[in-house]
Amino acid sequence: MKSVSYIAFAGERRIAAGDLRDVVSAAKATLDRRKDASILVFDGLTSDPIEVDFRGSIDDVLARLPDVPGAAAQGAAPAATESAAPRGPGRPKLGVVAREVTLLPRHWEWLAQQSGGASVALRRLVDAARRNGEDGDRVRLAREAAYRFMSAMAGNQPHYEDALRALFADDPVRFEKLISAWPADLRDHASTLANPAFRRELRAGAG
Repeated sequence: MKSVSYIAFAGERRIAAGDLRDVVSAAKATLDRRKDASILVFDGLTSDPIEVDFRGSIDDVLARLPDVPGAAAQGAAPAATESAAPRGPGRPKLGVVAREVTLLPRHWEWLAQQSGGASVALRRLVDAARRNGEDGDRVRLAREAAYRFMSAMAGNQPHYEDALRALFADDPVRFEKLISAWPADLRDHASTLANPAFRRELRAGAG
């Protein structure tokens, strides 16, 4: 199951997923039919709860929704920063900028022995460090999102605490087994959130 922007649950049942306005509209319709329904709306990526005031008409509810930043607005900042950055010697058309790097003699000796020279070797090292850091961030953020959702929605489910331990122990097989008896919608969303937290690809590469 693919990740979603927003998701709403009425008790243990998922009632909507997708755009925030659509999710809230479906949640409001559920509340209008069942006044005693317990509705929770989550950010589909982080599992942060979305506070929604369901009083009044659907137009009233939608008018009170929190602002959701648009992707276009978020994407504009890096371009502006890049254009404002001063260009030094190097290969400007490729975005290569020369800066001072201070290293010990042994570092320069090692770099000089690398294929492509010092600059190429440094770029490779930086790219590798970025990839490793991004993988660690991905695992951490996915784990936190799964934990938030499970804490809010699954505290009364069987093997809840053991499932959390499996999540933080990087044990996907045990995690899936422990949540298998949960209501389908809770189980499926918890699994979707937790999946990126498990380093399956690292173990597969080692094998």
